[in-house]
Amino acid sequence: MSTRADGPKSPIIQSRDELVEYLESGSKPKAEWRIGTEHEKFGFNITDQSPVPYEGGNGIGALLEAHHNCFGWDAIRENGNIIALSCSDCPIGGSISLEPGGQLELSGAPLKTVHETEAELRQHLSQIGGVAHQLDIGFLGLGFSPKWTLDEMPVMPKDRYRIMMQYMPTRGAHGLDMMFRTATVQVNMDFSGEADMIRKLRVGLALQPVVTALFASSPFKEGKLTGFQSYRAQMWQDTDPDRTGALPFAFEDGMGFERYVDYALDVPMYFVYRDGGYIDVAGASFRDFLGGKLEALPGERPTIDDWADHLTTLFPEVRLKKFLEMRGADAGPLGLLLALPAFWAGLLYDTSALDNAASLIADWTDEERRDMRLTVPKTGLMTPFRGRSLRDIAREILALAEGGLLRRAQLNDKGQDETRMVAPLMEITETGCTESDRLIAAYEGPWDGDIDRLFESEAL
Repeated sequence: MSTRADGPKSPIIQSRDELVEYLESGSKPKAEWRIGTEHEKFGFNITDQSPVPYEGGNGIGALLEAHHNCFGWDAIRENGNIIALSCSDCPIGGSISLEPGGQLELSGAPLKTVHETEAELRQHLSQIGGVAHQLDIGFLGLGFSPKWTLDEMPVMPKDRYRIMMQYMPTRGAHGLDMMFRTATVQVNMDFSGEADMIRKLRVGLALQPVVTALFASSPFKEGKLTGFQSYRAQMWQDTDPDRTGALPFAFEDGMGFERYVDYALDVPMYFVYRDGGYIDVAGASFRDFLGGKLEALPGERPTIDDWADHLTTLFPEVRLKKFLEMRGADAGPLGLLLALPAFWAGLLYDTSALDNAASLIADWTDEERRDMRLTVPKTGLMTPFRGRSLRDIAREILALAEGGLLRRAQLNDKGQDETRMVAPLMEITETGCTESDRLIAAYEGPWDGDIDRLFESEAL
């Protein structure tokens, strides 16, 4: 979830066409395509494995202040509290922000190669890890909080989260679990125009269940096994039907930027940002706002920044902004954090790989895609599909992605080969053993059912 920083007021929107133009303006020639990797992680107190509060000398706020002081990243504050860091002039860096329960997120810069992503991630983990160590804070990369109850989770001092906390329980049973107890890794990918966006969006949506299976790393809840490969993905099944899911309309004739705008206009709003604060308009219509009929701001029309904010409150499996966000994976260890951008770069940024992936999913039905999405959190790679399993589909898709990465290396001015980045996924498909399977085996074996052992062995 993004963090809003004050700046010059953006233009007032005069018509729906401007909303379409906003999305379309993200189109770029292939030479300018980049990869942006975002990942979240849970902080914990090393002394007792408890979640890290915001307040106090050893809290999340102190951690961000220490990073700001040590490395000079710009501090973004809300109501006097530091809530994010940014480094816009760093060659690699991006920004660091807070999810509702204190999950720390690195939103990486748009980079040319996964090798640059690796350098960025290693730098981030080294910097934040060094500062955190001084505060007795450790980090875990998992898709769902392995130990803590919802009541135990801290609440970050961000007004937009306060608004969401009040609204989420009205739309689903697990909205608060999603906010406070999940963590993900996602990749932002570019497109050249509407046709390219549509094809990448469809491939991305169809294959998110495969990604969920490959990256499953959340088998625990409150210290016990859940019976799920990805409990994070299961929580998304009942979060908010207005703004989640696999967007069946994206596969219909007439899909394009306009169709996505119409979808986004019909997703209820959360808030409007004005004068350094958030106004609660949860459930209101952006269509009404566009017509100057928003009850909280009578006669006022939205700005482009309002539209950009609203787009961040939509949570489909692939989210369209000025780029495409691939959102189906659990957070995990460094190797898997790198495997996700490599997977999507190989598949979506190579013409042959994308053509073959599009052909593979072309005749998948809405019902098949829905059933995969509903089933995969529990059965993972063993999820059945057309007499086979998602493990079989994953092998085919990974072969396409690997071929795409090899061809990317031939075009790269440094000849850098990114195929080694998908090696963890190749091993998972060959053995059938996911990160969740590995954690389950450790929990039932050497950990002897003691979830605290996870904090000792799996810290980033």
